[in-house]
Amino acid sequence: MPTFEPVLSRNWNVADGHTLSVYESRGGYQAARKALTTMDPDAVVNLVKESELRGRGGAGFPCGLKWTFLPKDRKETLMCINADESEPATFNNRFLMEKDPHQLIEGILIACFATKATTAYLYLRFEYIHAYKILEEAIAEARRAGHLGKNIYGSGYDLDLWVHRGAGAYICGEETGLIESLEGKRGWPRIKPPFPAIEGAFRKPTVVNNVETLCCVPHIVERGASWFKSIGTPKSYGPKLYTVSGHVEKQVCVELPLGVTCRELIDDHAGGVWKGRKAKAAVPGGISMGLLSADELDTPLDFESLRKPGCLGLGTAAVTVIDDHTPIIDYLLNTSRFFAHESCGQCTPCREGTGWMEKTIHRIKAGGGRIEDLDVMLHMANNLGIIPGTTICGLADGAAWPIKNAV
Repeated sequence: MPTFEPVLSRNWNVADGHTLSVYESRGGYQAARKALTTMDPDAVVNLVKESELRGRGGAGFPCGLKWTFLPKDRKETLMCINADESEPATFNNRFLMEKDPHQLIEGILIACFATKATTAYLYLRFEYIHAYKILEEAIAEARRAGHLGKNIYGSGYDLDLWVHRGAGAYICGEETGLIESLEGKRGWPRIKPPFPAIEGAFRKPTVVNNVETLCCVPHIVERGASWFKSIGTPKSYGPKLYTVSGHVEKQVCVELPLGVTCRELIDDHAGGVWKGRKAKAAVPGGISMGLLSADELDTPLDFESLRKPGCLGLGTAAVTVIDDHTPIIDYLLNTSRFFAHESCGQCTPCREGTGWMEKTIHRIKAGGGRIEDLDVMLHMANNLGIIPGTTICGLADGAAWPIKNAV
């Protein structure tokens, strides 16, 4: 593979890279100035749409297209930044916020200008205490320097940005669950439609974007859509932060073009499988995406290719390696326990199905398994996740997919 120049992580190893002075000295906020002073909002939307930037939060929905769903006659727009990052083994957003918070703030500024949002809420995972302190300091720096507030860069555009800490619930990573929590209510996903673009936070048109998605935006404005599409694979363009953990010699967060393989990440960046063992399987993008077997580790990790071996998608690109000494039933027990605990309980198939799944796997683990349990588990998985419309959000799909792959 040709040498890849880091983009999102270019300031990570620079001394005091999280400060405004260092960020500005390395070209920071120039893209925002360009957008606010030389472009109109529609031009920014069209540029991001042309780049085919896909959301990095899990679903991979085109970012620019999402922005066009806002009503044309809206009087007020809100932006919610999803920094809840509760998918197990995922920590790329944490690195972005702790090591280069101003890159995120610049991305938020450009995205808010493009969507005509004047208030933005950064919904932060509660456990990210260090990130919270860094973000609050960075936002204060940006306000003092005129990158946030009134009449930014003399353009007449105003923006307020506030950090809102979550309450430790996985379900609040779902965009409408996030909005409910932001409003001070229980984090229950909403029935859609209406979608947040029509009726979101406080019943106003709202855009919800992931941290890494917005961090890509300044670079697209700075370098253009063609540059962005020169990285990655067809339909999966741009750089991506991959995290690798589990049974490897070292846990890493590494930036590479979309389309690298699990094997490359494990062997070239994570020091190989630990203790000289071999990989039995790997989770390609967070546990809700399913499993790759040892024979499937050369599958490109992008939005399209992972569907071929039967995974739900790329998800958060959080690779978790399982060695050949680990029973898959142990992985399934941990996974099913997690989803049963994190189900909000609003939808019957998810509330009851995840619980029954955990009980069944726990019985198998304890030695009481029957061969017909495999058919029972598949039946439960299919009724949880594969039938459209059975649940309000995607948690049930995420709970079902590891079962299907593992069986």
